[in-house]
Amino acid sequence: MTSLPGGVIVVARARTPRTARDSPAVDLRHCAVSTAVAEVQQIIQRLTAEISKKDSRFQAISVSGVHHENLKVLAPSQFLVTVPLVGLTGYKERQVRHWRYYTVHGTKLLSPIRDPEELQQWLEVEQFSKSLPQWHGEDVNIEGDLVPAGVLAVFRNLVEKSIHSCSLTDKVSIAEGFGSVVRVTVETSDFQVEVELVPAIEIPTCWPQKSKWPRCIKPWPCREKVQCVKSFGFDLLATSNYHWQQSFSRAEHVLMQGLDEDGGCRRMCFRVMRQMKENVWCTGSRPVLTAFHLQMVLFWTCEKYPRSKDWCCFRKAFLRLVRKLHKCVSQHFLKHYFLKDTNLLKYANTNALDTVAGKLAVFLENPVLPQD
Repeated sequence: MTSLPGGVIVVARARTPRTARDSPAVDLRHCAVSTAVAEVQQIIQRLTAEISKKDSRFQAISVSGVHHENLKVLAPSQFLVTVPLVGLTGYKERQVRHWRYYTVHGTKLLSPIRDPEELQQWLEVEQFSKSLPQWHGEDVNIEGDLVPAGVLAVFRNLVEKSIHSCSLTDKVSIAEGFGSVVRVTVETSDFQVEVELVPAIEIPTCWPQKSKWPRCIKPWPCREKVQCVKSFGFDLLATSNYHWQQSFSRAEHVLMQGLDEDGGCRRMCFRVMRQMKENVWCTGSRPVLTAFHLQMVLFWTCEKYPRSKDWCCFRKAFLRLVRKLHKCVSQHFLKHYFLKDTNLLKYANTNALDTVAGKLAVFLENPVLPQD
């Protein structure tokens, strides 16, 4: 196994079966990930601190703490960093929604392009009880609507200027991409990492109405954990021209915490599956499957198999997860754990998915695990 870094969520180490816990390949990979995350965090902290000086609506990323709250490692060289937006508080959902669309120059379109999907929503500045005057400016606000395209345009300009003004031209460069998504290439001491920088409105005070989670009473997670998860709220990400995308990164992190309090091997199954995905089943700098997809597979499997005894045998539990992943990839269908009507593979490259499905099928015919 190679020791390339990939998606990781840092949680307290729980007791796991000895064969899984002592895997040198997994431990080596974990160390490589931690090193890469720390280095990227330091660089992004400098960059966002400079951005915040130029425009106070964007908050600098902190490097304190061990949970990397604003950073997700999706693949060996693919990171996602959310940049919190400042000056929008007291969020409340609209009961009646009016969808409005604009050209990139702000001209209103008479006919709608398409309604938002489950993960998406429109946003008006009046949905916040308190808002800084800057959020009413024409650069981001059109007739009361907070338009993601405007926020992204402002942010991209700030990123370009800040790379030069804080002397990061030898470390960071703008990566060309589709649409208005802001991607930068970061040179670490060992390899190059592509980082997607996403402005985010953090809403820790409520749970979105679109999410009917949990759908019914389930043994996993328990009621106390459900209430804890929902208390962390959600985020709205500026990832497209018109719609803000709902994100549940804090809720996902809480679910991962204490995952193996019963002494099970859920987290180790996830770590090994992620490593196998990156090194064998779905390689490349922009894989069709990321650690986020694997996390959704883990949550659904934990819900279906909530008993401690279902997670006491590493090999059996791991193969159960892989079979679930194979089913989702083969059918091109993976439900979001918090928004069950959302298919996370809806826009994925079908040929790439079929290739991964074939590799998973071969593995399941004769499974050889890193611990074997």
